[in-house]
Amino acid sequence: MGLHTILRKNRQKEREMRLLVLGLDNAGKTTILKKLNGDPIDTISPTLGFNIITLVHREYKLNFWDVGGQKSIRSYWRNYFEQTDGVVWVVDSADQRRLETCQQELAALLKEERLAGASLLVLANKQDIAGALAPADLIQHLALPTITTHHWRLLECSAVTGQNLLQGIDWVVEDIASRIYMYD
Repeated sequence: MGLHTILRKNRQKEREMRLLVLGLDNAGKTTILKKLNGDPIDTISPTLGFNIITLVHREYKLNFWDVGGQKSIRSYWRNYFEQTDGVVWVVDSADQRRLETCQQELAALLKEERLAGASLLVLANKQDIAGALAPADLIQHLALPTITTHHWRLLECSAVTGQNLLQGIDWVVEDIASRIYMYD
């Protein structure tokens, strides 16, 4: 019995998932997690390292690793890839000038071997702001149709109003569970 099989069996008993929350700085990663956790979102400061938030959702223990998105921190993202079941990529839909950088960072991320097979949820945040790009436009700008290595879904959302946050978590949990817990 290989190590991977042993780890998978242990995780099946625990029904635990590890989700890495990434994106450029100021995309709304921490705000989304605070909103999901029921914490106040009136004072959010940039994440300079990482935060871990654990939530129970649909009988699963979800460990969200929220890592800062500043350019100086992005090179450290790879330190968080081990045993990641899903990536939640948060995009500032209203920041059109950084979409190319966002697409490049996402493309580089998806080439990482340690993230192979991880589910990808793209949250098109800040849809409540005037000038936010529509989901169909973001799908094209981020070149999502070219992704064949990961299951992916893009959902428009708002960290402030909570729009579609639970639907996104539902999708990523179902997608991961269909792979990891398929024999339950």
